[in-house]
Amino acid sequence: MGKKLADLLAGGPAVMGVLNVTPDSFSDGGRFQAVDAALVRAEAMIVEGAALIDIGGESTRPGAEPVDTDRELERVVPVIRALRAAHPEVWISVDTMKAPVMRAAAEAGADLINDVHALQGEGALEAARDTGLAICLMHMQGEPQTMQRDPRYGDVVAEVADWLAERVAVCVAAGIPSEAILVDPGIGFGKKLAQNLALLAHLDRFRGLGAGLLIGVSRKSMFGQLLDLPVDQRVVPGLSAAAVAIWQGADIIRAHDVLETVQAARTAAALREARQKGETQ
Repeated sequence: MGKKLADLLAGGPAVMGVLNVTPDSFSDGGRFQAVDAALVRAEAMIVEGAALIDIGGESTRPGAEPVDTDRELERVVPVIRALRAAHPEVWISVDTMKAPVMRAAAEAGADLINDVHALQGEGALEAARDTGLAICLMHMQGEPQTMQRDPRYGDVVAEVADWLAERVAVCVAAGIPSEAILVDPGIGFGKKLAQNLALLAHLDRFRGLGAGLLIGVSRKSMFGQLLDLPVDQRVVPGLSAAAVAIWQGADIIRAHDVLETVQAARTAAALREARQKGETQ
């Protein structure tokens, strides 16, 4: 609970490694359910350069079924405890929508709450505030079970940005400091291909919300639609989108392929810095 988000973001773009301890996540479901296997995977991502490990016990892929609180706690809390004991330096994020899981994860050693429902669930806002952890507010139209059936927007960039700005304001009013908040436009969460592309092309709009910016594009179905690629062949387009996101000011990239994403992030950050220096000379 002692880590400050500002210190993490000051180091330049960071990579968040995905660790799903679920049987049904779209990319790696079932591979890391055992604590030992999860810890081995987390340690491999840390070696590859991940500054954060995002631990999730409930799949939010399109069509995913909800998981009850007790089952989610059984999945994530032992992994958080084991990872915190082994690696006190790494940031641990818990990917959850449930207030009891947020509180238990904080007690187990988590540093960040990553909520695809942006703290709209019962008691979630209060739980996040009480833990004192950093938070990430993500935009999602609808629910995981139905979000991809027919998402509709007028101006997707404006609508998502305005919605996230409102959620930031709600959090600040509840007592969560703005410097502890990240926002995520939710690529692939209740968005069609054209809407995802529009959001990724205008990420600068989200830099003005008074919060850090997290982007998740790793292995997304949008690349399957765009390039007709299966999940295990979407690394290159995901890296391309991640680099473009960093060029536009993204602070954290959430990824399955950590080593490759770290390399892309550092390259994009160096180019961004060179451009900024050139503009001030």
